[in-house]
Amino acid sequence: MRLLELMNDGHVSMPLSEMAERSGLSLSTTHRVLRSLVEAGLVAQDGPRSRYSLGPEVIRLSEGYLARLPVLRALAPYLVDLRDTTQGTVLVGLLVKGSLLYADRVDGEDAGGIFRDVHRIHDALGTAAGRVLLGHAHEDIWKEAVTSSPLGKGFSDKDRTAWATARAVILGPEEFLRPSVEVAVPVADRSGAVVAALAAVGSPRSFTADVLTDRVTPALIRAAAAAGQAVGDF
Repeated sequence: MRLLELMNDGHVSMPLSEMAERSGLSLSTTHRVLRSLVEAGLVAQDGPRSRYSLGPEVIRLSEGYLARLPVLRALAPYLVDLRDTTQGTVLVGLLVKGSLLYADRVDGEDAGGIFRDVHRIHDALGTAAGRVLLGHAHEDIWKEAVTSSPLGKGFSDKDRTAWATARAVILGPEEFLRPSVEVAVPVADRSGAVVAALAAVGSPRSFTADVLTDRVTPALIRAAAAAGQAVGDF
């Protein structure tokens, strides 16, 4: 797992010697583990240069995992209607070790010039969905997110408490010079545990304060409540 995480954090393939050094494993152990991972398809090897990167089997495993998540299956029937109601792009966010993954989306006609890649990891502190989830996350995950993020110095436990108690978290264009407005609400299962965030993204022109209050946020809250009650039926 340590080797897989190193490859996931890197932007290019890594040589065997560097992986051994950064993982703290011996060269022989690193080579043995990598050879098994290559045979399983979890790691790809560039033979001539003996460099390693994540392999295609990782995609299949991640797709299988997401396809079986109850919360994604529960939310799926609501996404198109939410897109039509909010007239924005609707996204489902999951927290992965302090980072935000948009696991599903339905594009709106006006997404405010922002493009949120599905199945791409984002800085949770830089998204409304991520802030919702961090507000409800375990303290260790919160600390990891603040420590690892370049945005972390700007946030405190007071922010986390505010996100945990808010009906919705709104991230406007004034932060990070964003071209869009994002509003997100928590999705809780029957036990009350927050398992996802439901978000909508639109331009400041279409997502005005009145529109957010009267139409977008209530629609997200209703869908999140209905879907949350269904989590556990699958």
